Amino acid sequence: MQTPDPNPGWLSEFALAETRTRVPILYVEAVPARVDALGQIEHIGVLLRTSAATGEIIRTLVSGRVLHNESIRDALQRNIEKDLGPAAFPRLPATLVPVTVAEYFPFPGMTPLHDPRQHAVALVYVVPVTGECNPRQDALELTWLTPEEALAPSLLNDLEGGRGQLLKQALAWSGAIV
Repeated sequence: MQTPDPNPGWLSEFALAETRTRVPILYVEAVPARVDALGQIEHIGVLLRTSAATGEIIRTLVSGRVLHNESIRDALQRNIEKDLGPAAFPRLPATLVPVTVAEYFPFPGMTPLHDPRQHAVALVYVVPVTGECNPRQDALELTWLTPEEALAPSLLNDLEGGRGQLLKQALAWSGAIV
């Protein structure tokens, strides 16, 4: 007798692997931000984790799939809590308009974004967080960086799958860089 699926809103690992070979998967990605009283970004958070694709230690953003019958808002909330802990207290805007829409392909070179596991589409958001962030699950560490520190070429190049480009877009969209 098998253990019941703890998340009936998604696929088994086998079904997910099969689906990834045939259908683009929808994700949400969040750039956690500490903002001042005027809403200007003072710091952004970058995660250190083990890559599911390669097993290497990499830098990345908060990211996760949107589950069947889950709203974008709920997916953002769930994935932020999964990576940053329940006391992160994200401030999701009333209207969820993404900074950008990112498309990852399994083959390098098609776009700057790459995910060897799948073709994926991600809605990218800057999300202010006001609480205590404690990395959870596969996130090993959260590093807070000023926008200037986040733009260091060494950090941008170190972000998994080309996410340095997304981080630059998020900082430009928020007005943190010009």
